[in-house]
Formats: sequence, structure tokens, C-alpha cells
Amino acid sequence: MTSPNVNTVDMNALFSTTLQNYQPTLVDNIFKDLVLLNHLNSGGRVVMEEGGTQIVEPVLYEENTTAASYADYDNISLTPQEGITSAIYDWKQIAASIAISGIEEAKNRGTEAIIKLLNAKIMQAEMSIKKLVNDQLLSSNDGTTNPLEFNGIGGFAGSLNTAVGGIDGATEAWWNPTIPAGIQNATLSLVNMANVYNNASKGNDTPDIIITTEPLFSKYESLLTPNVRYQDVAKANAGFQNLMFKQTPVVYDLAMPGNQVSNASMYFLNTKYLKLTGMNGHWFTSTPFQQGTVAQKDARYAIVLAYGQLTCSNRARQGYLSADV
Repeated sequence: MTSPNVNTVDMNALFSTTLQNYQPTLVDNIFKDLVLLNHLNSGGRVVMEEGGTQIVEPVLYEENTTAASYADYDNISLTPQEGITSAIYDWKQIAASIAISGIEEAKNRGTEAIIKLLNAKIMQAEMSIKKLVNDQLLSSNDGTTNPLEFNGIGGFAGSLNTAVGGIDGATEAWWNPTIPAGIQNATLSLVNMANVYNNASKGNDTPDIIITTEPLFSKYESLLTPNVRYQDVAKANAGFQNLMFKQTPVVYDLAMPGNQVSNASMYFLNTKYLKLTGMNGHWFTSTPFQQGTVAQKDARYAIVLAYGQLTCSNRARQGYLSADV
């Protein structure tokens, strides 16, 4: 059976349909292969919102002060409560274009050949998007360092007295992450890790992932008793090397900034308070393919778009340790 002549096919419609059909797989792959993205997605921390001018996250910073014991007909305090505010985050945009030039289309005559080329282009865009999102989420961006990019975990957990989400840690001490003084930039030790972990915890509200560089991960592995090297089964089954610290998996990512052996970063994240928020209808969606006549290009183009942001509602539950190997 011969293939339809490529000239008889509406190529823009064919390309657009192929890309749209692949979109669910593209999203699934983005959140499958990289450890932080996988952890956020599997923990239900990737959420959709309908839109709005900004993303608003309620922030609880003080307990209810009316809670008290009383007897018989004692008055019960009805004092209006404060202690709740909001962190406000701007939407960010990322995009990747997929282009097939006229000469590429001519060289790949036949529907099967041109679809094979298109699939290769889609996979290329997928890899680029995945790397871009992961790099930005692992960065130290607090919304001001790189204002066009998504916030990074380092912006939430890696520095004190910074303004994030419209709240200034320099004047609102409760908004600072847990970065114990006196132990930073020392050789990695179990004692120092416990210091950060314990101070970032409150009861059973503890970090649920510790992410670091490969050198620090290897150093941590060397500190463990050879016969006591437990793994998180879910992480291992997903293909991620990990080791347990207390009840929390320790993982590494080669994309961690620097991956250096001195002053390297180890983040103790409580992702209960982190969200990767996407805008419904604009979350790794694609535009239809169009002929590039406006741009005076002999090519067809489509764009994969995502509007979103990484947000935090409790920086105090995020911990940081800078350590040497």
C-alpha cells in the first residue's frame, strides 16, 4: 500500500495533530526522568490554577493566641487574630519552538518520513524543556536574580534576609529558611545534617527530600555504616539512586549548580509547602503549526508553551547546609 503523496496532505494540520496527540506523553516525560520534578509530581505538588493576575499562597506565621485554659464562667478571649498573610508570586513563561524547514520537508517526502522527522524534533524540544525547567527549579533564583525565570529551591531555602513572594525576610524573621549558623562550609558530617534536619522540623512535619550535589551525596554515602544503607523504595523503583537520612531520601542531581566539592549545597526540603503551579490551558500546550510567511521563512513552526511558577508558603520548614567533601 503506497503512502499518500505529501503534497496532497494538509501538512500544518498533520503536524499540529501529531504534536497535540503527543502532548500528554511530553508532560509525563518531563515529570518522570528528573528527581526533583518527579518528587513534586508524585507528591501531588504540581497543581493547576485557572489564572489570575498573580499566584497567591496563604502563609501562616503565628499561632492563635486566644487558645488558653479557663474555668466555669471565665471570659474567653475573642481577640481578632492576625498571623495569616499571603506570599504573592508572578507567573513565568517558558517556550520552545519546533520548526521544519522547507528543504527538510522536501528531503523527507512521504507521510511516514516527515512524521518521523517531526517526532525527532518533538523529542528534541521535550529534552530542552525538561532541562530548562529542572535547571531553573534547582537554581538560587528568588524572583529577582533572574526575573524571567521560575523560582528555584535555592531562592527559598538557600539564603537569609531576602525578599521572596513579596515578604522580606530582613524584617519578617519568621519568613527565613533554616540555616543554622556555625556549621556552614565545614566538612559534611552526620551531626551537621541532623542539626539542619531537626531545626527545619516541627514534630512530624519534617523534610521529605534532601537534594544535593553528586560529590556531597558520595561523601554522605561514605559516612554510613556499610551494612546500614537503606533506600527509599519508591525512588529506587523510579530509577533514582538514593540513601535514607532518618526517614527522608537523600538524592543528587548533576544539574545542581556547580556540583563542586567545597561550599556545595544540600537542601532539606519540605515539599508540603512547595507547589509547582501551572496555568490551566497553558501548561506545556502547543500552538498549531503555521507556515512562516509572516517571518518570511521557508519553514513551518509550532511553539510549546508553559505558564507557571514554583511557590513556597513556609520557608522556615526548608533547610540548607553548605558543606565540603
